Amino acid sequence: MMAAIASGGLVGFSLGLLGGGGSILAVPLLIYVVGVGGTHVAIGTSALAVSASALANFAGHARAGHVWWRCAIVFALVGTVGALVASSVAKTVDGEKLLFLFGLVMVAVGLAMLWPRRAAKAEPRPVDARMCWLTAAVALATGALSGFFGIGGGLLIVPGLIAATGMPMINAIGSSLLAISAFGLATALNYAASGFVNWTVAAEFIGGGVLGGAAGIMAARRMSSRKGVLNRLFAVLVLCVAGYVLLKGTGAA
Repeated sequence: MMAAIASGGLVGFSLGLLGGGGSILAVPLLIYVVGVGGTHVAIGTSALAVSASALANFAGHARAGHVWWRCAIVFALVGTVGALVASSVAKTVDGEKLLFLFGLVMVAVGLAMLWPRRAAKAEPRPVDARMCWLTAAVALATGALSGFFGIGGGLLIVPGLIAATGMPMINAIGSSLLAISAFGLATALNYAASGFVNWTVAAEFIGGGVLGGAAGIMAARRMSSRKGVLNRLFAVLVLCVAGYVLLKGTGAA
């Protein structure tokens, strides 16, 4: 019980402190610290926790008027199709091989967090066929990634929304949270249908995440000037965990 609460607290704290990327640690923590029974159970349980965390954060952004509702709803609906298909495929993949692939995704996320970011130019685009097809493609791709690995995917969804629609960064963040919540819930329900969700651990993990998130937000206010350094340190942590995951899964791959 304490391991699940503490692990959820760590993920919640990192999300509150850094604003993204923290959920990538959920699956390794559930496997190696909490000790859930297998990769598929860890992914299904992680997806549920990611969905709950995103929904909680989405409520705040919605109240602040940061959500482009039409884009957010369409993106979530289209991407959910990708999440359902990808999560169905993932359930047929051997758990050790799936974990190895997850380690590769962690490497990509860690490197993306280390890569210097340029401010994305937000120029609202006309609602035409090109914009609709581009938005649908981004939604399907990110939904599939989220469904296959049980992760949030916000690091891809936010720039994807900006590229497709030209919406401002704050609106992309707020709108992405609806999609992340929908993708996570669809993935969790799909995994649950096969018995791959530990509901007790999920509840404990989510509870710890709420507490950790509150602490992370408070810490972020005090350490705002050091966010860049913290982000890089967290990226190094993700890469270290990725190395461990890949080392453990090399034999299976």
